[in-house]
Amino acid sequence: MKTYQIVGIGNAVVDVISQSDDNFLELMGIQKGIMQLVERERGELLYAAMESRVQTPGGSVANTIAGAGALGLEAAFIGRVHDDALGRFYADAMNEDGVDFVNPPVPGGELPTSRSMIFVSPDGERSMNTYLGISSELSSEDVSGDVAGNTQIMFLEGYLFDKDKGKTAFLEAARDCRAGGGKTGIAISDPFCVERHRPDFLSLIADELDFVIGNEAEIRALFETDDLEDALRRTAAICDLVVCTRSGDGVTVLAEGQRIDVPVDRVTPVDATGAGDQFAAGFLFGLATGRDLETCARIGNACAREVIGHIGPRPEVNMLEVLREEALV
Repeated sequence: MKTYQIVGIGNAVVDVISQSDDNFLELMGIQKGIMQLVERERGELLYAAMESRVQTPGGSVANTIAGAGALGLEAAFIGRVHDDALGRFYADAMNEDGVDFVNPPVPGGELPTSRSMIFVSPDGERSMNTYLGISSELSSEDVSGDVAGNTQIMFLEGYLFDKDKGKTAFLEAARDCRAGGGKTGIAISDPFCVERHRPDFLSLIADELDFVIGNEAEIRALFETDDLEDALRRTAAICDLVVCTRSGDGVTVLAEGQRIDVPVDRVTPVDATGAGDQFAAGFLFGLATGRDLETCARIGNACAREVIGHIGPRPEVNMLEVLREEALV
């Protein structure tokens, strides 16, 4: 039976990326800089309006797992795609990237494969319009206990909390992973997601998880406070390892009563898509390979810095070479 160093569970979304200016966003009624869920008809309209599209397998945790796999970890991703053109593209692309796409595309699936139309502004900000499709139907049936129980690190995507069967799948996967001696954590994903499911999030973090990764807004949303320091303290009180990304202000790591603040090099992003996802990839790579927490954060920062320097949510260079040059591995 194969043992993985990292397994992710999340939305399997084909990212469709196009550059646009603020006038286009206003014309199309797109709110700049956030992720919006759209219905199928709206998704098709936005897809048709895109110029010079770049298509890539995406989804927040899927991007993280691809990044971790590119760094050399034995990696797998659990997601749900339809057996249609986009679904087959997604599964094949993940496998070609060295990540086992555990479940085959679903024949006769109830909904089309998920896709996100991402409009990148000249300032690097991205406006995401996501049609969830079949990926949001993920359930316990999609999560093999053999896979979850034989991984070193399990990483869950908060977006899947929008349906009860996703929550159940998470609980079962987390318990299988921990029973097998692994560690399980979550990407909070979005402050609005927290607001919709705060009690369940807090219960999962406190009772079932070993680590949590989120940005400032997401960490604050857990406890409905504008005071980040208060939110960090309260999160650390219920979880052994808390990692908070703070954009240009660096990264804060809280673990076992210790606090580590790691600065970042400020750069102007070409495309901010995937910054948090690749930070998590680098951080979890460090964790899986036994690095100290400060080094984990520095590796995460290096991965995030690379991905915001180009269009697209995944690294375009050999990040292991970059990390060697920076004496991080």
